[in-house]
Amino acid sequence: LQRCDTEIGVGVLCEIFLDLGLKMVNHLQPEEGALCYKDGNPPLDPSEHFMAEEEKLTDQERSKRFEKAYTHTLYYLAQVYQHLEMIEKAAQYCHTTLKRQLEYCGYYPVEWALNAATLSQYYLTKECFMESRHCLAAASVIFSQAGQVPSAEDNETEQDQQDLRQRKAEIARCWIKYCLNLLQSARKLLEDNIGELDLDRQLELKAQRKKEEDEKEKGRKKAVLFGTSDICDSVLAMEEKVSSVYPLDFQEAREIFLVGQNYVQEAKEFFQVDGYVTDHIEIVQDHSALFKVLAFFEEDYERRCKMHKRRIDMLEPIYADLNPQYYLLISRQLQFELADTYYEMMDLKVAIGNRLEELDSHTIKKINSLAQLAIKYYELFLDSLRNPDKVFPEELEEDVLRPAMVAKFHIARLYGKLITSDSKKQLENMQTSLEYYTFLVDYCEKYPDAVRAVETELELSKEMVGLLPTRMERLRAKLCPFI
Repeated sequence: LQRCDTEIGVGVLCEIFLDLGLKMVNHLQPEEGALCYKDGNPPLDPSEHFMAEEEKLTDQERSKRFEKAYTHTLYYLAQVYQHLEMIEKAAQYCHTTLKRQLEYCGYYPVEWALNAATLSQYYLTKECFMESRHCLAAASVIFSQAGQVPSAEDNETEQDQQDLRQRKAEIARCWIKYCLNLLQSARKLLEDNIGELDLDRQLELKAQRKKEEDEKEKGRKKAVLFGTSDICDSVLAMEEKVSSVYPLDFQEAREIFLVGQNYVQEAKEFFQVDGYVTDHIEIVQDHSALFKVLAFFEEDYERRCKMHKRRIDMLEPIYADLNPQYYLLISRQLQFELADTYYEMMDLKVAIGNRLEELDSHTIKKINSLAQLAIKYYELFLDSLRNPDKVFPEELEEDVLRPAMVAKFHIARLYGKLITSDSKKQLENMQTSLEYYTFLVDYCEKYPDAVRAVETELELSKEMVGLLPTRMERLRAKLCPFI
């Protein structure tokens, strides 16, 4: 290999390096594979060594084949770095590969679109929303080159039609994740220490956003743009349909939400509950999450409540039809999400009630109903953790530790929110609330490692364990003449 360094032999040398690299990747020796690919840079095509002089390639064809070989090298390097778990470097090579495939027209539209959509999800993990949007916009544009979804009269087989519809739905799901992640990241920036919209922070971010984003976009777009001018124009037109900057108010958030919701409908057209149960439910959960994060930006409590009610309406029917014996994990997720949604609605109704001079019977009934429904679903979630003998685990698994502790904490708080004019019933509710708070405190004393998972809830539980007995004694003293 070391002697094969003349112009005539470089093409063969590159083929050897490419082949060696691929073999090393396949045999899980990615470090050595990376070295082979980095040396592959052929100016001549190896096939020319077996051609007569008059059959030799033109400079243009030779250059074309060289560029194709170099693109393959980048593609293999992306795989190598993925094996090495050097994800950022793998993403860079993947992006460059996709870019070169467009420049030299060496791609299959559906495959290219899926790879670009997949790359967009990496950028989401880094909160690089401009790059993620660009990848998705390019994926949608290039996918359209495969033609519209064919009708039954076309020559494509039914399986071809099915595959194309599925790929389109998969790209739609990537768009959903983009919209959801952008909204959720904006919420993290804007929320205060109790999870509400911080108005001062909102004004501050609005003031500094435009200048920063304009400067940032100029520098970053040079590195990420895909394709020729025609493709770029189509991609940029696609990008204009949805923002890549953090929404800072309800109107901006709603625009992103509506784009995500459109892609939810598109994805659900293929991933229907009959045949794609898990996929369908995940899409519905994403739809629910879109409503949840949009509600954060809504200042009107009544409208916020209606958004959470939409979540209930889409999640409850699915949960009711789900067999937990076969879908235990999903069943638990739905139980917890339904409980949390009812919990949030109850809190909102309490906040609305606090603005009234006096609580009316309708508001009291609504608060109690929402609290009881939240308790119901939290209890269903906790019951799902019991063993076949219906015994609650002495020590919880790490993956369910925080959800279980939060469920216990929320149930304790919910019993404290129930409104009743019956003092005996009030005393019973306080006793139940105390038992749940005590469980959390006792568990963390027994298993100190659990404290990290529920620091805030534990602090409040300790406080309530100290306060509730005194309150209960006062209530009992009032009841004594009547007992």
